[in-house]
Amino acid sequence: RLTVGGRLVAITGAGLSPEQFPDRFDALRDAGGQVAFTRALDGRAYARHGTTTDTRLTVIDKVSSAARTPRPSLPMAADTSDLLRSLADLSPRLRVEPRPTPTINRPILLRPSLRPGPKTAAAPIAADFRDVQPLDYSLRPSGSAVTASNEGIYESYSVASIDIAGAKPHPTTLVESVAMSAVRLPRPSYRPLLPAAVVAGGILSDAQLETVIYAGEAHAGHLPGRWRADESFDNLFAAQDDEGAAYRRGFFLGDGTGAGKGRQSAAVALDNWLQGRRRIVWVSKNDPLIEDARRDWSAVGGLPQQVVAQSRFPLGSTITLAEGILFTTYATLRSGPRGDKVARLDQLVAWLGEDFDGLIIFDEAHAMANAAGEKGARGDRGPSEQGKVGLRLQNALPNARILYVSATGATVVSNLGYAARLGLWGGANFPFPTRASFVAAMEAGGVAAMEVLARDLKALGLYTARSLSYAGVEYEMLEHELTPAQIEIYDAYSDAFSIIYNNLEEALRLTNITDEDGGTLNGAAKGAARSAFQSASQRFFSILLNSMKVPTVIAQIERDLAAGMAPVIQVVTTGEALTERRLSEIPVSEWNDIQVDVTPREYVLDYLMNSFPIGLQETYSDEEGNVRSRPAYQDGNVVICEAAIERRDQLVEHLGSLPPIGAALDQLIQHFGTDLIAEVTGRSRRIVRKSGPDGDRLAVERRPASSNQAETAAFMDGLKKILIFSDAGGTGRSY
Repeated sequence: RLTVGGRLVAITGAGLSPEQFPDRFDALRDAGGQVAFTRALDGRAYARHGTTTDTRLTVIDKVSSAARTPRPSLPMAADTSDLLRSLADLSPRLRVEPRPTPTINRPILLRPSLRPGPKTAAAPIAADFRDVQPLDYSLRPSGSAVTASNEGIYESYSVASIDIAGAKPHPTTLVESVAMSAVRLPRPSYRPLLPAAVVAGGILSDAQLETVIYAGEAHAGHLPGRWRADESFDNLFAAQDDEGAAYRRGFFLGDGTGAGKGRQSAAVALDNWLQGRRRIVWVSKNDPLIEDARRDWSAVGGLPQQVVAQSRFPLGSTITLAEGILFTTYATLRSGPRGDKVARLDQLVAWLGEDFDGLIIFDEAHAMANAAGEKGARGDRGPSEQGKVGLRLQNALPNARILYVSATGATVVSNLGYAARLGLWGGANFPFPTRASFVAAMEAGGVAAMEVLARDLKALGLYTARSLSYAGVEYEMLEHELTPAQIEIYDAYSDAFSIIYNNLEEALRLTNITDEDGGTLNGAAKGAARSAFQSASQRFFSILLNSMKVPTVIAQIERDLAAGMAPVIQVVTTGEALTERRLSEIPVSEWNDIQVDVTPREYVLDYLMNSFPIGLQETYSDEEGNVRSRPAYQDGNVVICEAAIERRDQLVEHLGSLPPIGAALDQLIQHFGTDLIAEVTGRSRRIVRKSGPDGDRLAVERRPASSNQAETAAFMDGLKKILIFSDAGGTGRSY
């Protein structure tokens, strides 16, 4: 947009240089951009301001004919003074003929009033949905159910009950289980309202349009009976015909990864929007997923600014949004009242109104698992607050249209307690009067009963579960052969754990948790001590083995990069807890040039310092004359066993002498650098390698909340060639 003679001054990351991105700078030159100056600045210059990220100052002039050879980058400047001195050689800016200034015939408000005005609903933001019409489809002849073959566990999926005029097939082959393919969806009558371009342009495939139809079909009906909720909305009670309310049916979208659940959710929202129901709630797992919701809503023709976070409205305030998609999270909804400020759930219900008949999307619906409690190995467990708040929202708004979205709806039957709008109990479609009887019957029937349940839900038009086909996908096992040095390290740590275990048994005896013959005096203390040891052992060796595989992974990544590929790596753990623990011991002033080992042995040291038994136990006889032990106190403090302390300190000293092993994620980042790796994790800080005039150093780099979004964009745009993601950072993301 610059005219000839214009000048652009850009402050970017240090990696954006002509040497590192020659193709992009060649394209800039072809457009008339001449790099007049570029130099990186060492991030330590801004350490006092809380950041150590290396930056770059680049000056680009718009000329009529750019030089064929770009100006090379200068060496990294150590500080701002060095950078300013190098700017002395910058050529003066070219003269630009001034453009005529248009006449403005209206007053300009230079300083808006700071006085708060009356609280009114925000003006609606209009999106231009053109050529809106009912979706045109025809019913296929009814007949016998699809016959499944016995060649595998999956069958290719196709829209079987309807023909959608002009619909495009899904970009990749979809499949469903053989059990699910044995039944067809019922013949629908609902016709959603959608812009013609959504169908003709292939924005939604035929399978995705099918979801919109059947979601609308399900939402058009109500569950049998009438129900009344208590004041807390925790429980529903059967009511007489003239009392209570009929609860609207819900729909469960159970498609797997890659089938486009986000876009299908946005399409269902679009149908509701065009039907006149313009207050929509989108509940998801975490706040960053609002960007994915905005992306999917924009894909079907909406405006991203129409998706507004509930967190923008302070707790206890009124939501001043006339219409739009209110995005919230399960964690936000479970926020209770504070003083005279109402809870987030009450704030949301007040905005929607008791007669609300719009759409509520429960994205990542499995986050509401254990909504009604479950039986665990150690007894019954109460319901989770996250699950309860999801049920309360459904109970408070009987006429709401509920859309459950999850590829993993429930790991156990009892976790389906949140799906109250499917009519699995207390209705006419299934023979279960209560939720408890449903759970008992499904648990007794096992996997076969769950398959029958899924088939029945599909036959009723309340459930779909398609997945991407992996036909033609090749898997290659990458095997790492331990080096002699790694074997020696593994054996050393194995011996250390054997020593710790033997000392643990001796410490149990010294502290009177067990007697001289190994008999148990305090079963709870003994179980807790051994459980903590086993937990630390499993966690340590899991991370140790992952860390040892990194050299082979690095070699494979380098081969893939050379072949022009973009490697994607998923990590099970980021080691954030270890990093935070070590950084808490180091002054912030030293974070710019840090000498620290973040190694999984910290887990073992943490176990020794916090869970190794050192508290002395006193013996006593119980009512039946059995000798038992209990913690010994003196002046209100636990009596410490000096012999156990001595053994613990010896173990700590021995463990500290063993060689450190870096966490897998840190090894990858320090090898390839942050200019190549896009990290999408839940970490707020990381230790990275920095290069400067004095050589390489390790420094702490902060990762703001928006970093995952920026890193994802950098990878998708090709600016970074490697993607590493974890469960915390990758949930709901698309790459």
